[in-house]
Amino acid sequence: MHADVERILFTEEQIKNAVKELGKRITEDYAGDPPIVVGILKGSFIFMSDLMREIDLNCDIDFMIAKSYGNATVSSGAVNIVKDLDTDITGRNVLIVEDILDTARTLTAVKDLLMDRSAKSVKIAALLDKVTAQRVSDLTADYKCFDVGNEFVVGYGLDFAEKYRGLKYIGVLKPEIYER
Repeated sequence: MHADVERILFTEEQIKNAVKELGKRITEDYAGDPPIVVGILKGSFIFMSDLMREIDLNCDIDFMIAKSYGNATVSSGAVNIVKDLDTDITGRNVLIVEDILDTARTLTAVKDLLMDRSAKSVKIAALLDKVTAQRVSDLTADYKCFDVGNEFVVGYGLDFAEKYRGLKYIGVLKPEIYER
């Protein structure tokens, strides 16, 4: 796996520190009214797990699977909800946890869906914000750990064709790997 990575963007230690700081901010912002934390699978599961341990509140959790990439490096344009929530979110704060905010296509669809279900509020915590991406909406992350450029990143839950999720760092995948 490591040989397929061109360079490391964020080390394991940098990620731990950023997640810890984000957890503190979320704890302060939701004190007295904890959110339902909704992980967008599969990419968010490592980030969400670590983040939950840094949020000092009793939060409910749930998961969704929303896909717009498949095995490609660019979004297909269509968002498909493969797994929906099991929890009623009416009148509740919802914190969506996502691995990367890229085109915002998936997160815009998910956020709109949750707002239509009468959530009290819906905010987004993203591990990465691809700041150079062409967004389909003006959606932004309410919380984020890092900004990244227009590179294909893997590790810490982020994948290419279901591979590289287990890397403890976030790195740039060599183009020859995904251009095959």
